[in-house]
Amino acid sequence: MIDPVTTEIIRCALLQAAEDMNTTLIRSSYTPVIYEAKDCAVALLDRDHHVLGQSSGLPIFLGNLEVCTRETERLYGREVWQEGDVWALNDSYIGGTHLNDVTVYGPIFVDGELAGFAASRAHWLDVGSKDPGGSMDSTSIFQEGLRMGPVKLYAGGRPCRDMHEVIARNVRFPHATLGDMRAQVSCAMTGQRRLAEIVSRWGIDTVAAARDQIFDQTERMERAAIAAIPDGVYEASGFLDNDGIDLATPLPVNVTIAVSGESMHVDLTDCADQATGPVNCGTAQAVAAVRVGYKLLVSGDVPLNGGSFRPLSVATRPGSMLAAESPAACQYYYSHLGLLIDLVVRALAPVLPDKAAAASYGDSMIVQFTGTDPRTGNLYVSQEATVGGWGAWEGGDGESCLINNVNGGLRDMPIEVLETLFPVRVTSYAVRQDTGGAGRWRGGDGVVREYEFRADASLSLWFERSVTPAWGLAGGQAGAPPRVTLNPGTEGELGLLKANALPVRPGDVLRCETGGGGGYGPPELRST
Repeated sequence: MIDPVTTEIIRCALLQAAEDMNTTLIRSSYTPVIYEAKDCAVALLDRDHHVLGQSSGLPIFLGNLEVCTRETERLYGREVWQEGDVWALNDSYIGGTHLNDVTVYGPIFVDGELAGFAASRAHWLDVGSKDPGGSMDSTSIFQEGLRMGPVKLYAGGRPCRDMHEVIARNVRFPHATLGDMRAQVSCAMTGQRRLAEIVSRWGIDTVAAARDQIFDQTERMERAAIAAIPDGVYEASGFLDNDGIDLATPLPVNVTIAVSGESMHVDLTDCADQATGPVNCGTAQAVAAVRVGYKLLVSGDVPLNGGSFRPLSVATRPGSMLAAESPAACQYYYSHLGLLIDLVVRALAPVLPDKAAAASYGDSMIVQFTGTDPRTGNLYVSQEATVGGWGAWEGGDGESCLINNVNGGLRDMPIEVLETLFPVRVTSYAVRQDTGGAGRWRGGDGVVREYEFRADASLSLWFERSVTPAWGLAGGQAGAPPRVTLNPGTEGELGLLKANALPVRPGDVLRCETGGGGGYGPPELRST
């Protein structure tokens, strides 16, 4: 037995340890995609790979960093964990993400005994794909860069220089990439110190008892939340615009949710086969997306830990877009995941109308440009996600100009940083007025972001959700879909949503307009 006060103190200490890890990573990183955009997440795990604490960060990594430590142990056995070791993994079919998202993790020993693991996942600017930063038209994982995992970066506290050399020789920015890698190693070391401090203060048995109490409390709250939902089978469907290669064929994503007592099962087997283009993901990320949708709607006020998803199960179909197998391309794995999150909410909206929101603009809406900076003579890559409108709910309008629910704590790139680091000017950044869906409560508006290029560059784009724009609920109307225009108002004006390595010249202008969120309730009932 352990008293509730001690349990709560230990709970907060574990959560703060994860936040300390995240701060270490962000403040130590070399590239703006981490230190400005915060494209990362961290977790502290127990010795059995359950989440003790996870920092704020990307929700799409929700509760799945432990997949990497589990797979390493499955491949090499429990005895593989040695004090001072640090590992890395980015295999899309294990971690579920694209190769740029690298998980760095290490065991934590206290008094010679394995006590847990520290893990972080962060976006590396370049991993040696056929195009700098990543390709929008890849058709094979082998075009997308260096695929690792699990591999040792440090052994017994000493760097594995051969592996560092392999990484450096396979990426376009070796100095920055190794810098970000070491920032993740420092993050793991911070987690090791913090967990060791917690164990030293309260003792391993007390910490284990608190963990069990925390997990059991969380499971009880999760089961109670599910039990409040009427038993039944609930469904929702949507479409990705295309796979980036075959631009004429939408790809279906279907969700079936079965609620029975205190348990919920989500079936994702009825979705498109793995696509030719890079819109596939490993099973781990499909499960993570379902978890995000579940937490958004069912138990958002219950903290995340190893007890969070005990009552939730997810089924995928091997060889499908949501459970891809080699050699499927996975660079833009998150487009269908954003749709999947919204579909989980849509499926359960009829029985949870007071909690459900209409759909959001839904996708990361990536703008990427690369080239040689004439000011320095150096190769550069700029990659940023764009904000948009979220859906309305019963009692409130949707928020405007927010990052999508896949990315959570990620931030859009500040104009000052963008213009300082890269040869580009942001000539306009404004709310895209009246793009939220009409309703008793309106959807949030998207944004207009306009760039003027100051040097030759290669432009890549990935804008989604034009086939299935942000739908309304309870009589609300859909939000406006996205729109992208190169050189608007000129004879050479070009409308496009996806592009890879499109040449642009100095003076060319790119106008990006993101979608709005769906409305809620009949528009005629709106009072103002």
